[in-house]
Amino acid sequence: MYNILICDDERDIVNALKIYLNDVNYTLFEAYDGKEALKVVEKQEIHLVLLDIMMPEMDGMEAMVKIREKSNVPIILLTAKSEDSDKILGLTVGADDYITKPFHPVEVAARVKSHLRRYMQLGAGNQPAQVLRCGGIELDDVEKKVTLDGDEVSLTPTEYEILRLLMKSPGKVFSPREIYQKIWNDLPYGSENTVAVHIRHIREKLEINPAEPRYLKVVWGQGYKCERNERFQM
Repeated sequence: MYNILICDDERDIVNALKIYLNDVNYTLFEAYDGKEALKVVEKQEIHLVLLDIMMPEMDGMEAMVKIREKSNVPIILLTAKSEDSDKILGLTVGADDYITKPFHPVEVAARVKSHLRRYMQLGAGNQPAQVLRCGGIELDDVEKKVTLDGDEVSLTPTEYEILRLLMKSPGKVFSPREIYQKIWNDLPYGSENTVAVHIRHIREKLEINPAEPRYLKVVWGQGYKCERNERFQM
């Protein structure tokens, strides 16, 4: 059973999303501004948040930052087509994905299912032992833990999956379209910006100088790779 929080100041949208996500495996919680969303997250074990950006009292951006202080739960932003800059800002400060209004029911259900599966897999302990290393970065795919020079680093589920994809194939260049298709399991529309923001976020957490990365390199015009070096093991 998964607990999903739907937060939007428009009750018609909340009600529509409740219809789209009518599934025996989901328990749905409602909130109509950021403050209400935080109260729900504090009281309930939430596995995924659908969060509108423009809301009274406390907007989605501020609420997301506060949620990220305590949890790596997947957050999908609900955005209008005119809010392109907000989409990028949202991804930068911690969102895993966004869905543009008006919603297509199939898209909503598919995105939610995909992010829930990824999030729950991070807590699974029944996979074969696998530790990936790239310089000072170590990814333990059993404990679902990433460390840098021995210190644990907190990544969102999406950031973790991107890092694992790159670390499993050191030296291989993945285009933004490839990364988007493999991680989001979706058509790669707008993939360049979305992937670039997540890569930047990972670098900020794992690189001493994100502007001159040692591990996660960009190959201009082609994509991204995890730098192959003598300390990399699988």
